[in-house]
Formats: sequence, structure tokens, C-alpha cells
Amino acid sequence: MISGLRGKRSKNENNNFAPDILIVPAPAGSPNGDPALDNAGRNAGSSARDPAGTERRHHPPSRKKLIETYPNFISGYAGNHLIFKDKTKMLWDDGIKNKSFKTLLDKPDLKDMFTQKYTAGLLREPLASNFDPGRIRYEPFFLKMYGATEKAVEKNLVEITWCPKLVGQRIRVTKINGIDKKLAQISKELDEHPELKRYLTNIGGTFTWRNIAGTHRHSMHSFGMTIDINTAYSDYWQWACKCSNENAVIKYKNRIPQLIVDTFEKYGFIWGGKWYHYDTMHFEYRPELIQ
Repeated sequence: MISGLRGKRSKNENNNFAPDILIVPAPAGSPNGDPALDNAGRNAGSSARDPAGTERRHHPPSRKKLIETYPNFISGYAGNHLIFKDKTKMLWDDGIKNKSFKTLLDKPDLKDMFTQKYTAGLLREPLASNFDPGRIRYEPFFLKMYGATEKAVEKNLVEITWCPKLVGQRIRVTKINGIDKKLAQISKELDEHPELKRYLTNIGGTFTWRNIAGTHRHSMHSFGMTIDINTAYSDYWQWACKCSNENAVIKYKNRIPQLIVDTFEKYGFIWGGKWYHYDTMHFEYRPELIQ
């Protein structure tokens, strides 16, 4: 049976919402259409041998990480815009300062996604209120890479067998950014640990085009790059407080073994158990955030 969304409990809320994508043609400043150039000519510090000049050589770490982790889509950065290989661009910083936590969730820019630092490995200290590294997502970025509609995403979905020896469940995931291959490798490694079987059976969900419960924001499940493991052994902040109030005081709870977390993180997946608004079943492909 192919898994889309399974388990006795889910985080589903079926509303359709697609924010406008801020993508405009990249400036062409040379015969080759080098996106690092503006309409007036070359950037400061540029040369014939280095048309992108100083700006390309001195990417802040967050921009550099995006370029490095999504090489099939992103070619560089110039003029407060991320430049894509199709010569379109996307605004990096909208200039709005001191955003509230709610605004960061609902109306972030690309830069805001790096506001909170995600650290791989063992969680060593209690999480501060509203510390949710990875929950701040600029949706147009993901809509551009994975597909802006359900049908567009579905065109790139493939089936893999999750943990063939322990589970043998067929699941649908995207092949964009090699996510199908990464999940197959994660599956292969976890399949060697029968002590983890209870957490790996009955996958809670992979691809489902939907919104996050209680919001108008897309769930990352909409893009086929996220997986929920067995909900029977997972914990979710909305289940704990029986609410969807982001300002609720929440007591942290987790039952997922560290070996599962470490294996996913090794392949670029962040874990929802490292959020104040915890979602311990949730693993999401966000290699740009892994430290």
C-alpha cells in the first residue's frame, strides 16, 4: 500500500493556499546574461575575469549555504536577490525589521529562514519559547523548486520501499534534489536496527498537499520532501495543549531515539523534535539549516 497520510492521528487541515511568488527576470548585464550583473553594468569589484566581483566572493554564510545545498536550482546572489539557474531571481531581504514571531511564520523573507540556528546532534538543553529553527519558511522558495500546484509536485513523485526488511511500506516522495535517493539510503541504514522497528512502521505521512493544521501556511508535506514516522510513538505540541495557539505554554515531550534523528540529519533532514512547538514524528529536507 502506498503511503500518503497514515496513522490514527494526523496533522492535516485541507485548505488550499498558494502565496504569490516573487520571481522576476534576472538582470542581463553581459552577452552571456550573467545574473550577477545589474542593468547598469558590472558590480563593484568586478572584472572581465570575475564578472560577479566581490559580491560573489563574499556571500554571507546563509546565502552560501543555499547556493551549496541546492546546486541544481541556485546559481548565485546579486543585488539583494537570490539568482536561479533559469535566470529568475527572488528577494532576499524585504527590509522589514523586528518582526514578531507570528509575522516570521506568516510573512517571512528568505533571510528570515536563518533567524534561528538549527544544530545537529543531541538536544542538550531545554528549548526557549518560540525557538523553532526550520519552521520559518519562505513558501515561494519551496513552491519554485518542488512545484506550485499539487499536480506540478506529483509529476516528480516516485515510489520507494521504506525499510524493506523491517517494514516494507511503499511511500511516495519527490525526486527533486535527490530526496528519493536520500530517503532510500536512510531507509537502508535504519533497516539494520530491528530495535527501532516500532518507530519505523506505519509511516504517518509523506506527500499530502495540505496546510498546517490551524494555519493558512503550506505543510512541507505538500512538496513530498517531508516524512512523518509512526505517530503512535510520536508527540506533537498541538496534541499536548489541545490547541493551535502559538503562544501556549508547552511542556516538551519526546520518545524518538537519537539514532533515528542522527541518521536523518546526516542526509540533510531537520527534526521537528528540536522545536519548542515540537513535532517529533517530523523530518524535513532542509540541508541549508544543518550546522
